[in-house]
Amino acid sequence: MTPETLGAAGIIYVAGMFLLAHAADRAAAAGRWRWMDSPLVYTLSLSVYCSAWTFYGAVGYATRSGLEFMTIYLGPGIVFAGAWWGLRHLVRVARMHRVTSIADLISSRFGKSAGLAALVTLIAVVAVTPYIALQLQSVHMALSAFATDGRVVPGGIALWTGLGLAAFTILFGTRNLAADERHHGVVMAIALEAVVKLLAFVAVGCFVLWGLADGPGDVLARIDRIAASPEGAGWIIKPDRWAVLITLSGAAVIVLPRMFQVMVVEASDDDRLRHAGWAFPLYLFVMTFLVLPIAVVGRDMMPASANPDLYVLELPLSQGQDALAGLAFIGGFSSAMSMVVVSAIAVSTMMANHWLVPVWLWLRGGFHARPLPGAGREDLRAMMLNARRLAILAIIGGGWAYHQMSGGTSALAVMGIVAFSGMAQVLPAMVAGLCWRGATRRGAMAGIALGAAVWFSLIFLPSLGLIGAPPMPDGIDPFAGAVLLALGLNMAVLTLVSLFDFPNPVERLQALSFVHAIAPDRSPRDAAGGNRAEALLTLGGRLWGSDRALSLFRAATLEQGKSGYLPDMTPRFLSEFERQIAGTVGAATAAALMGRVTGRGGVTVADLMEVAGEASQARADNIRLETATEELARSARKLQEANDKLTALSAQKDAFLGQISHELRTPMTSIRAFSEILMDPQLGRDDRTRFAAIIHDETRRMTRLIEDILDLAVLESGQAKLLPRVLNLHDLIERALLSTPAGPDGRRFTLSRDIPGEQLMLITDADRLLQVLLNVLANARKYCDAPEPEIRIQTRRRPDGTTEIDIGDNGTGIAPANRALIFEKFARLDDPSRAGGAGLGLAICREIMQFLGGTIVYLPGQGGAAFRITLPARPPGMTDRENAGAVSG
Repeated sequence: MTPETLGAAGIIYVAGMFLLAHAADRAAAAGRWRWMDSPLVYTLSLSVYCSAWTFYGAVGYATRSGLEFMTIYLGPGIVFAGAWWGLRHLVRVARMHRVTSIADLISSRFGKSAGLAALVTLIAVVAVTPYIALQLQSVHMALSAFATDGRVVPGGIALWTGLGLAAFTILFGTRNLAADERHHGVVMAIALEAVVKLLAFVAVGCFVLWGLADGPGDVLARIDRIAASPEGAGWIIKPDRWAVLITLSGAAVIVLPRMFQVMVVEASDDDRLRHAGWAFPLYLFVMTFLVLPIAVVGRDMMPASANPDLYVLELPLSQGQDALAGLAFIGGFSSAMSMVVVSAIAVSTMMANHWLVPVWLWLRGGFHARPLPGAGREDLRAMMLNARRLAILAIIGGGWAYHQMSGGTSALAVMGIVAFSGMAQVLPAMVAGLCWRGATRRGAMAGIALGAAVWFSLIFLPSLGLIGAPPMPDGIDPFAGAVLLALGLNMAVLTLVSLFDFPNPVERLQALSFVHAIAPDRSPRDAAGGNRAEALLTLGGRLWGSDRALSLFRAATLEQGKSGYLPDMTPRFLSEFERQIAGTVGAATAAALMGRVTGRGGVTVADLMEVAGEASQARADNIRLETATEELARSARKLQEANDKLTALSAQKDAFLGQISHELRTPMTSIRAFSEILMDPQLGRDDRTRFAAIIHDETRRMTRLIEDILDLAVLESGQAKLLPRVLNLHDLIERALLSTPAGPDGRRFTLSRDIPGEQLMLITDADRLLQVLLNVLANARKYCDAPEPEIRIQTRRRPDGTTEIDIGDNGTGIAPANRALIFEKFARLDDPSRAGGAGLGLAICREIMQFLGGTIVYLPGQGGAAFRITLPARPPGMTDRENAGAVSG
């Protein structure tokens, strides 16, 4: 088997993972993701802990240091088996606050500090870059093991591997911005890779244990012989070093960016850990049970010049088992791929949220309290995605650059433990934040900074050979001593500074929420005025897209007992909206955006009083009281809204009747007057023709008004007859555009359409739907006051079969005070002279859409007047036989 063949196999494997991730993403988008959210998939995704270092390096580690390799797996096993309740608390709090990364968690806990998030991100970048280099190096080394006849594997293999993994990560890690940052496709690919690498490693281990050795007894005899030999000095157990390594690996399974991503961010709820508490340690045991047999047999059978890290490949190759060696290569490649992809996703999210986006906002001057420019255009969303893509390229590119600079030296082999010890510096702050309400931002910042500085000087730089190992007292391992010193100073400074410091009000509110897992129902800032609603809607639209933002606002409005799309800016709504944004851009950036968009002030005395009321019974009483109060407030809002609408309608009913009388009297007066003139026998032919035309026009005007009134009466009484048939939506829109009269000044409108997207087949009443389209388009042409008027038409088919038609313009839109009444038959715009009619158009549209089983609503925050027409898959009450008849007809 040649390196070229294995390279082709690796490409095919990546393509298979690509198809799997694509299918999983499509299933999740269509709402068919429940089967992917099982505890089994979640547990298998945790196997990203087992990288290429595990697949290759564990055997090399065991060859050099004996049983010490077990410490890397004992730590995670102990944490999951013995502290799963603490992990459940972590996941519960993280989901509650829409946490996107380990940096975001610590930042959110300590007052949503942007500086603290940036510091944790820096440590993560420094720690993960050499580890990615290790994965690229493993692929190059594995291919080199298959090279024969003195052939040399090109050095560009690592580059092309990095580019391929970067492309995969960008495609499935930055497809869109979600409010919970979950990546179903990537998780499914990792779960399958977990099975592949486990099967490959077990296959090689079984071959070695029972094919090359005579079973476990033979392996134990070989171990005794090695331990008794002079070379067995490295097999001596050092308690201090074992304790430190177990602690580091236990910390790593929590704080490594890739582990935090799959364990916390990708978890739908904390119940997943109940199964992972026993299943993940079992996976680690199976994965590492056969490490010692491979290491011992490889040491006896392979030449002294052989690389122990490659015994997994070289033992099968030495016995002519090329197929088994090829399977092992795919397993090792799978381990490297999953580690690089998930690490790149996690760290790129941190870099984008806590480095790139804050710098971009600072350069742009931030967002102001007024509605953002370019409403409806998702430039902020595109900027966020591009920032993450740039960060992914930088992370993987940095790993490749480190690989090139290190030259694949032996220093690279210890970078796994070095990375563990680096990320462990954020563990004291995380644990203190979840368990101790007195921990402060300054204490966390000082502890992490000092611990990271000690780690960098005493562990990181010596691992590269740039400086010597630090001197330690006799009997203390240099690495273990350096780790203990860094973590000890970290915890000591965090504790001392926090004891002498006093947390600010935001930190106290967050501490209460994090330590007791209490949802932050109250916003730690003053509520913004109602005029900020559209600014927030615009911000949400630029982050997630208009549909997602409108859906969120609609749900909040219904919860408050209101109609429309703009809820009241209550503290509860602002707090929930900020958490939704935090799930996309991180807590620190979300707090900055909310502060600038809403102009909210600082923490009030009332907020501090809420923090003081912490007794559990008092809180239970408060919850019951709040529930009752919210229900009363919801009912009161409904009554107030209904009362306001009735008051307005009552005031406009007389105006409506007067308008109807005027609209009927005017043409009747003209008809009577010109009829009397036509009776004059002296009237000339030209004048007779002109006056007859006037009478004809006035008759048509009066007929249209009467038809509108009768049409509305028929629809309201339920006597209208449905005439469904199959139609092409594009053709109907074309008819509506051709039939719509020009505006009052004859201006030319620019049309923005998606012609291919309009090619949708519908079953509905074509004439009634055309009537609605004509009314909406006519209103757009009448009322759009933009200097360069534009009409936007967008159509889409939803997964549930419903069809949506959005029609909007770029004018000033409809004033908020009029939006609640525009679909009422007694309602008029403030300026009745603009309408040129009785104002029944939108009332008729509403009745028609109810008749067709759909809806028509006004969409706020779209940069002009915009309406959404929603149609069901087929009209209500239509049987399958009628449906077949409509299709055949």
